[in-house]
Amino acid sequence: MTADIAGVSGAPGAGSVQPTRRRLVLLAAGSVFLIDAGTKALAVGTLQPGRTVPLLGNWLVCELTRNAGAALSMAADRTVMLTLVVLAVAAAIAWIGALVRSPWWALGLGTILGGAAGNLVDRLFRAPGPLRGHVVDFLAVGPMPVFNLADLAVLAGVVWLIALSLSGFPFNGAARNAESHARS
Repeated sequence: MTADIAGVSGAPGAGSVQPTRRRLVLLAAGSVFLIDAGTKALAVGTLQPGRTVPLLGNWLVCELTRNAGAALSMAADRTVMLTLVVLAVAAAIAWIGALVRSPWWALGLGTILGGAAGNLVDRLFRAPGPLRGHVVDFLAVGPMPVFNLADLAVLAGVVWLIALSLSGFPFNGAARNAESHARS
């Protein structure tokens, strides 16, 4: 199949190709990153470690903690390795995000990228030092472990991409029923 037949060349009559959604990826990532950084700064500036502040009774509370590990404090003794893994994942998502054509996929990828960047900045610049920094966590829902908005963004983005994938929304932004149009 040639580029003209596939509609890739952009020549008149060749069909149109959806533009990449880099800006949407960056807008979503930047928004999540800024909100995460702001809420972490607010938490560090106002909360005292070990002291719980109820927001919605005992269901949602603020509690300032520093997490050396991954989710659920797993691998707390492997902070450097976690930092390098998150850096590699963020780079891969940024690369994929530069190619995405679907605005829905761009939103999900940007949300994950912003959350990963928020926690990566903690790992790089917070105590006890570069690549070993502890992530600021400050929200707890019921008996769940303490987390932050970056964690929530990564989880929401992953769930969003899984839902898109299961629903048949293509990464390239083409119509979901493009195959049926091609047959007619």
